[in-house]
Amino acid sequence: MTRKLLAALASWLYAALLFGFIFLPVVVLVLFSFQDGRLPVPPFNGFSLRWYEAVFADGKLMAALLHSFLVATVSSLVACLFGFLAAYALARYRLPGSALQRGLLIAPMTVSYLIIALGLLTVLNALGVGLSLWTVGIGHVVINLPLCFALIYSSMGAHHVNIERAARDLGAGEVKVMLLVTAPMLLPSLLAAFFLSVTFSWDEFIIAFLLSRFDVTLPVEIWSLLRSGLNPKTNAIGSLVFLVSVSVLMVLELWLFRRTRKS
Repeated sequence: MTRKLLAALASWLYAALLFGFIFLPVVVLVLFSFQDGRLPVPPFNGFSLRWYEAVFADGKLMAALLHSFLVATVSSLVACLFGFLAAYALARYRLPGSALQRGLLIAPMTVSYLIIALGLLTVLNALGVGLSLWTVGIGHVVINLPLCFALIYSSMGAHHVNIERAARDLGAGEVKVMLLVTAPMLLPSLLAAFFLSVTFSWDEFIIAFLLSRFDVTLPVEIWSLLRSGLNPKTNAIGSLVFLVSVSVLMVLELWLFRRTRKS
C-alpha cells in the first residue's frame, strides 16, 4: 500500500512539475501584463490596464498584428492548397520519380530557416523583387508547404480510393472527385495542416526579419521594442495573442466535439 501511495505521489509531483514548467512562463506573462509599473518584473506593484491601453494606442503594434494575421492566413491557405494538390497527384497517380519528388517536397523541413531566408533573399535581389509582406508570405509558403504535404499525404489511405472510384463510376469528373469527395474526407488533415501552418507562420522571426522592409510582422516589431530593454507592452500583446489563440482552439474543439457526436 505504501509503495502504491508513493508511486501515486511521485506521478502527481512529476505531472505538477511538468505542467508547471510548460505553463509557468504563460502565467508570468499574463500576470505582469497587468503590472502597474514601468518594468514587467517582480514584485507585482498592483493591477492596471494601462499597458493594454498602450498596445491599442500603438499604431505600429496594431499594424504589425494585422500584418502577421494576413501573412499567416494567406500563406497557410496557399501552402495547404499546394500541399493538397501535390499529395493528391503523388498518391493517386504513378509519376516518374515520385519517390524523389516526395523527398524534394519534404527536404525544406530539414533546412535551417536562416539558410532558406538567405537563399530567398539572394534570389529576390537577383530578380529585382522588392522586399515586402508578399516576400515574407513567399518565405512562409516555402517552409510550411512541406509540413502541409506530409500531413495530407499521410492521411490519403487506400480506403479512400474505392470511394473516389465510386464517384467516378457515377459520372463525376476528376476535379469534382478531388474537390467534392477527396477534400471533404481529408478535412481533419487539411484543418490540422492549416492551423499548424498559421502557428508556425505567426511565430516565425528570421524569414520575416530578412524578407521585410517597412511593413513588419508582430515578432519583428516585438524584437524592435525589446532592443531598448524590457517593455510591459510586449507582455500585454503576448497575452492578447494567447487569449485569441486559446479562444479559437476552444471553439474548434467544441465544433469538432459536436460534429463527432452527431456522426
